[in-house]
Parts: sequence; C-alpha cells; structure tokens
Amino acid sequence: MASEATPSCRLVLCLLISAAVLRPGLGWYTVNSAYGDTLVMPCRLEVPQNLMFGKWKYEKPDGSSVFIAFRSSTKKNVHYDDVPEYKDRLNLSENYTLSISNAKISDEKRFVCILVTEDNVFEAPTVVKVFKQPSQPEIVNKAPFLETEQLKKLGDCISKDSYPEGNITWYRSGKVLQPLEGAVVIIFKKEMDPVTQLYTMTSSLEYKTSKADIQMPFTCSVTYYEPSGQKIIQSEQAVFDIYYPTEQVTIQVLPPKNAIKEGDNITLKCLGNGNPPPEEFMFYLPGQPEGIRSSNTYVLTDVRRNATGDYKCSLTDKKSMIASTTITVHYLDLSLNPSGEVTMQIGDSLPVSCTVSASKNATAVWMKDNMRLRSRPSFSSLHYQDAGNYVCETALQEVEGLKKRESLTLIVEGKPQIKMTKKTDPSGLSKTIICHVEGFPKPAIHWTITGSGSVINQTEESPYINGRYYSKIIISPEENVTLTCTAENQLERTVNSLNISANENREKVNDQAKLIVGIVVGLLLAALVAGIVYWLYMKKSKTASKHVNKDLGNMEENKKLEENNHKTEA
Repeated sequence: MASEATPSCRLVLCLLISAAVLRPGLGWYTVNSAYGDTLVMPCRLEVPQNLMFGKWKYEKPDGSSVFIAFRSSTKKNVHYDDVPEYKDRLNLSENYTLSISNAKISDEKRFVCILVTEDNVFEAPTVVKVFKQPSQPEIVNKAPFLETEQLKKLGDCISKDSYPEGNITWYRSGKVLQPLEGAVVIIFKKEMDPVTQLYTMTSSLEYKTSKADIQMPFTCSVTYYEPSGQKIIQSEQAVFDIYYPTEQVTIQVLPPKNAIKEGDNITLKCLGNGNPPPEEFMFYLPGQPEGIRSSNTYVLTDVRRNATGDYKCSLTDKKSMIASTTITVHYLDLSLNPSGEVTMQIGDSLPVSCTVSASKNATAVWMKDNMRLRSRPSFSSLHYQDAGNYVCETALQEVEGLKKRESLTLIVEGKPQIKMTKKTDPSGLSKTIICHVEGFPKPAIHWTITGSGSVINQTEESPYINGRYYSKIIISPEENVTLTCTAENQLERTVNSLNISANENREKVNDQAKLIVGIVVGLLLAALVAGIVYWLYMKKSKTASKHVNKDLGNMEENKKLEENNHKTEA
C-alpha cells in the first residue's frame, strides 16, 4: 500500500506516524470478551472529511508497535499485515471497526485506531480484556477413608481452564474451612498452560477428622472473575468413610434369650461399635475360664438345661473391653403315673399323679376324651364310667413350642351282674321281662324260656353306656314258664331266672270280664229307668193340657153370660 502513494505522501505519512505518539488522542477504552468469542473494537473516532486512510496497531510490552490492518479512504481497499497470530482472524469495516475472531488470552493488549488526514493524525486506544470461566471444581484423589485423630490428606480440589486464575475454597457441611495448625492444612497452587495461557488451580486439603464428621459432606468451590464481577462454582459433595476405634462391645443372643429351650441351637453374636467393626473376638462360656477365639459369631448346638449361665465376649487385643449376658435354657418335664394302657377291676382304687418340673412355673391340665376336666381325676373306687382316655398336659406360654403331654388309657373291667324286672301290660294279657346287665367287656345276653307262650320282640336291647345295658322280651304265657337271662363276657358267665305264672293272667282276665259284664248290665238298667221316667213325663204332660183347654172354655162362657146380663138391664 505504501508503494502506491506519492513520495510527498509517503513523507507526510512517515512523519505523521513517527509523531503519533506525541499527538493528543482519546482516553482509555476497554473491550471485554469471552474466550473464543469475536472481539469487536470500534475506532471511537469521528471520520474526518479529508481522511486519507486508517490503520490499527497494537503495542508490545517493550513499547514498540505492530501494525496489523490498513484501509484507504480513497481507493476503498483493505490490507492486513503479515502478523502470524492474527492470520485470517481480522476484519476491518468501512467505519474502521476492527473485529478479531476466536479471542485468545494473547489478545489482551493495547490496540490503537489511527485516522490520518493531510495535516493531522488522530488516535484512539482500546484495551482488550479476555475472560475464561473455569470448569466446575472436582474433588479428586479422595482418601478411601479417614481416621479419627489423624491428620490425613482428604483429597484435591481441581478446577481447569480459567482466566484470569481463580481461588479455591473448602467447605465442611457448608461452612468454610480455614487453615488450623495440626487440624486443617490447605495447599494451593496454579499452573498456566503455555499454549492456551489458561490456568489450572489445585487445592489440597489435609484434615484431622473426628466421629462428628460421620456422614458430613465436604465440598469445594472456585471463585473466578468476569466483566460483571466475581462468580462462584460449587463442586459435588463428597462423603468419607470415617474410621474410629471400638469403644464398646455388645453381645447378642439368637434366638432371643427368653425363648431358648432344650434342643435349640444358640448363636452368640459379638459386636464392636468401631469402624470398621472388629472381625474377631474372644468368647467365654460358663465354667470355662479360657476364652475361645472366633469370628463375631459362636454357635452352640442342641443345648441342655446345664447350658444356663453367663456368657461373655471381648476384643482379642483389649480383653478388658467385655460384654456379658445371662442365658436361661428353658425346660419342661412331665411325669404321669401310671401311663399308657391300664386295666383295672371295678371297685378297685387307682392313685394317679401328674408331676411337672420346669424352668418356670407351669401347671398341669387334665383332659378326658378331649374334654377338659376341672380337677385332677381321683379313683378311690372305680366305676365303669371312669374308663376312657386321659391326657395330662402342660406348657410354658413364654416359650413357643415348649409343651409336654402324657396319656393314660384306663380300662375298667367287671364280671357280668344281672338284675331282672317284670312289668305287666295294663290289659293283663302280656308281660315285659327286662334283664339288666352290668359288666365290661360288654357281656352278651342270651334268653332261655321253659314252658310255652307267645313271645313278642324277644331281643330288643338298649345302647351299651358306662358298662350297662338291658335286653327285654314281651311274653303272654299260656302256662307257667321260667325265663332265664344269661350274660357272659371274657371274665365270667352269669345266669338269672324269673318264673311267670299263667293263672295270674287268667284271674286277671276273668276279673276284667266280670267288670265288663257289670258295666254292661248297669248301662242297660240305666237306660230302662230313663225310658220309664220319660214315659211318665209324657203322660203327665198330656193330662195337664186337657185341663187347660177345659178351663179356657168355661171362661168364654162366663164372659158371654155377663154380656147378656148387661143388655137385659138396659
């Protein structure tokens, strides 16, 4: 471009440029740009009428200038100087506004817009500021765990690609952590990328933790700068596993202590309240002074009542830290005497006892044939109704499944006993003979009749209840007969007889006939008397009717005579 100007113009231009630094110009002006955006710098000078050309330059730290763009007002052409860092990034508009694409940190310079006329040179400086928001801070290199009362590195908070550099702050549960000797140590450092000139900030935190830090969130933030002021970006929360020593030991019993019974398996579980919890303990059993080294559980199988006692556990390396518990192995014994199947004779006495022995108070309950009895059965003199299935049972309500029962099957035997009764029918024509039998096993009944007679329903039997039943026959004998009832079971055969008289039946029949005849004769006499009375009554009624008619006729005649007498007197 300079070669196209006339010599006089070139001379003037050189003079003007060399004197530019002495010319008065406008004050400072700042353009802020985000990293990577397009920088737009207006010239801020009013374009004069006699303008020859305009140029842009920037100043180096040593005070020298580098021209980067030229625009002629007369020929309307634009020229960009060969500056590598701005190759293909510049644009100079007609109003001399300079745009720089893809703003970089290296663009933070003092740029000057120069407008040249034939008799003057005008300058307008612009300062460029570039800002880059850093990445969200992240806690890295986190400690797998922290130990109480030990100063240990918690982690690094890192935030990348910031310009200008930012500051990092640590927080515990939202409160700022300040350096504290022996408890909080914060080391901050920054690094600049030589190519991008962006900063990476790193803050390391060493922290002396306590149990109060359990589940406490730790965070960090980065404070950076923008044209509008300071901004803050927070990191994600980090929660650390806090290790602390065991301060107390506890012992557990499974199943629960009040539910252990003989035959159960017991699991002892020892726990320490440290983190991580201890994995090995010493277990001490009743009567055994030496401990047993085991994991945090110890199993006892098929325990008996003699396992009742105190159980303890402790840490292996600190045996003074110990826990204990008392275990009661519940038991329940029941003894029934006699038991099983017992056969007795009627009238015998049978002492029965049911004894309960248990780890807690327990009472016995008696049942007979699945019906609960109010009291313990007592057999001073056995009856057939005493026979049956007896059960004595007991249970510990506090311990599920702990119950016992014993049974007694009582059989009461007896030889057959017979009693015969007689009942005469009201007609007197038949008799009902009943054979009452008592005995067990059930006796079989057999009838024998000596003589002749009409037998009706010979073997009608009642149900067999409590060792008793009966058999009856109905008989109308034509002559004297003897009825024999035989009852027999496995123990004995018993016979009983009853004589039935036929005359007794005839006398009663004759008496009944006479009674019937008397009744008939009486009825006939009563009918005859009634007939005579009725006849006399009818006869008397007819005579009375005639007298009445006769009296009525005389009255009519007298009436007529009186009427005639009255007429004569007149």
